[in-house]
Amino acid sequence: MLIKRPDDIRPSEITAPELYARRREFLKLAGLGAAGLTLARPGRLLAAESQLPGPFLKSPLSTMEALTPRKDATSYNNFYEFGTDKSDPAENAGVMKTRPWTVTVDGLVGKPRTFDIDEIIKLAPLEERIYRLRCVEAWSMVIPWVGFPLSALLKQVDPLGSAKYVEFTSLYDPKIMTRLPILHWPYTEGLRLDEAMHPLTLMAVGLYGDELPNQNGAPLRLVVPWKYGFKSAKSIVRIRLTDKQPHTAWNDAAPNEYGFYSNVNPKVDHPRWSQAKERRIGDFFKRPTLPFNGYADQVASLYAGMDLRANF
Repeated sequence: MLIKRPDDIRPSEITAPELYARRREFLKLAGLGAAGLTLARPGRLLAAESQLPGPFLKSPLSTMEALTPRKDATSYNNFYEFGTDKSDPAENAGVMKTRPWTVTVDGLVGKPRTFDIDEIIKLAPLEERIYRLRCVEAWSMVIPWVGFPLSALLKQVDPLGSAKYVEFTSLYDPKIMTRLPILHWPYTEGLRLDEAMHPLTLMAVGLYGDELPNQNGAPLRLVVPWKYGFKSAKSIVRIRLTDKQPHTAWNDAAPNEYGFYSNVNPKVDHPRWSQAKERRIGDFFKRPTLPFNGYADQVASLYAGMDLRANF
């Protein structure tokens, strides 16, 4: 969830430099067309960068920065339903069953529908793409996601003209998840509809060429790379279009700390720490935080004329 780590990082939490030299990083999104999906599920899509078979098109939105080691991205997580320590989700989330799984998309739509997860996976783009995106998860990371634009899913249900926002609801199963009132369960998040329809907003079904691990939000999670990580709801079971700004878990819990928009903005500090700099996992030194996490050219126009200090 959290926006940034404060300056109380222990040396034991810093990844050794040699770990991020590993380059098992790229993924393949199977193309969907008349012939159908090459793979029904992501499975093993991993390929070394130098060995990518054609035709491959790197997404024009992808960064070419060095990837976060898979070990770090899958062992240092925020998923409070399975514990508040960063190691808890990897240790505890394995009990969650991700098949069968359905996702209901409803609200202000012309064709409300409940999708099976394998139907959703088949909404991959027509072109084979690599999505290598900067993200603020439990820490600043660069992750290769297997996924597709959320807009491809929303177009399946014909959003009505009155729809202005999209609400996401995560699974909450008190039999396997915490019963502590850390947040209001189930976890909910939301976007404006234009944010949701942006090509950078992804529905992720995998990372590093494999299916999503449970601790990373299997089997379906949101990825909004220009926002702080808690905006990217995990283990989604419902997507609802609405004309009103939806309640969101962290905004309800601490509205002075976690705004609805939650765009990465070095000029707006968290009340308890500065956000002018960030630490990329695997790095010792901090680096300047980039506006919109480095995606300002793509998304800043969504917020033209807005006071980003008030709409934080």
